[in-house]
Amino acid sequence: MLIGAHESTAGGLHEAFGRAVSDRAEAVQVFTKSNRMWAAKPILDEDAARFRVEGEKAGLLASCTVHASYLINLAADAGEGREKSIAALADELRRCSQLGLDKLVLHPGSHADSARGCESIGAGLAAALEEAGGDCRVLLETAAGQGNAIGRSFEELALMRATVPKKLRERVSFCLDTCHVFAAGYDLSTVDGYTQAMDAFDRVVGLKLIEAFHLNDSKKPLGCNVDRHEHPGKGCIGQGAFERLVNDERFAQVPGFLELPPEMNLGCLEEMRGWRSRTASKSAPSGKSGVARAKARG
Repeated sequence: MLIGAHESTAGGLHEAFGRAVSDRAEAVQVFTKSNRMWAAKPILDEDAARFRVEGEKAGLLASCTVHASYLINLAADAGEGREKSIAALADELRRCSQLGLDKLVLHPGSHADSARGCESIGAGLAAALEEAGGDCRVLLETAAGQGNAIGRSFEELALMRATVPKKLRERVSFCLDTCHVFAAGYDLSTVDGYTQAMDAFDRVVGLKLIEAFHLNDSKKPLGCNVDRHEHPGKGCIGQGAFERLVNDERFAQVPGFLELPPEMNLGCLEEMRGWRSRTASKSAPSGKSGVARAKARG
């Protein structure tokens, strides 16, 4: 796994790369706008060019992923909120393309009727992808299941993607958040639980469609449906799960991002690199590499 972190873009989007280099990160996740506001200033061409130059210089442009605004809810019923969500997602996709990036992580949304919500998400994805053009992919993030959040089960994730028209489906894949899947009831904390969860994802969705991880432990117990992040190895999931994950050869080229306060990045990344260097006695069986999976995506 390419172990990285979410980095601040204070002072300019390109500043994220300098911070990632200081943290010795192998991948970087960023916001390209405020994650709590609909409106965003356009990215100037000169700023986009500098971002690409600094990203290439740092060797991190190819592994850079954007996280979309938290306000977007593609599961919303027809109305202003849905229209704004689709428009905002299309704008996020265009911003990614302008920066030379091809992966955008998205919280799918929430709805009281999960089946109806999944269908709305699929239709919303199709509308935004069509409007934005380009080739940036949307990585739907797994949900903890808090409230009416959709994406708590692998079956819901599969239904969202299946609802997207086939011509656009290859531009939809997934980001697996370890805290979220644990909170949703998938027990990553044991060897057997890890194996069963990954086997279930492969059977229902397909491991080749995991294009990013969020490396978060959980402050709350298994199946709590509460999204409360903890330092990897310090919560209810435990260190063993993260050792297995970062050593799992099936994800050798997939980026995994810490979502911690920035001052914690350096020490935590160093610790996780140490876990990765250990023998794979606790690792899941190896399979296709990330490169092979990327070629097989569809």
